Amino acid sequence: MCYDVSGDDMETFEILRGLREDKDYTQQQMADLLKIGRTMYRRYETGETEIPMRHLKVLCNFYGVSADYVLNLPKGRPYGLNKR
Repeated sequence: MCYDVSGDDMETFEILRGLREDKDYTQQQMADLLKIGRTMYRRYETGETEIPMRHLKVLCNFYGVSADYVLNLPKGRPYGLNKR
């Protein structure tokens, strides 16, 4: 699970920023990959705008991570599913 320095669960936008910075990519490079403007991509990384599913899929494939990782979902059973 991802944690920030205070130990709280990280938000999706923080995880996106961390993935990009770990690979030394610029916001412009990521915006070009998604075929959007840098300002829109910046909004994804600041949490101003939720990332659309189509862009999430592209970024997950690009970074080689799961959507569960980026969305910081717990491992295990899906929410709300009861064993029958």
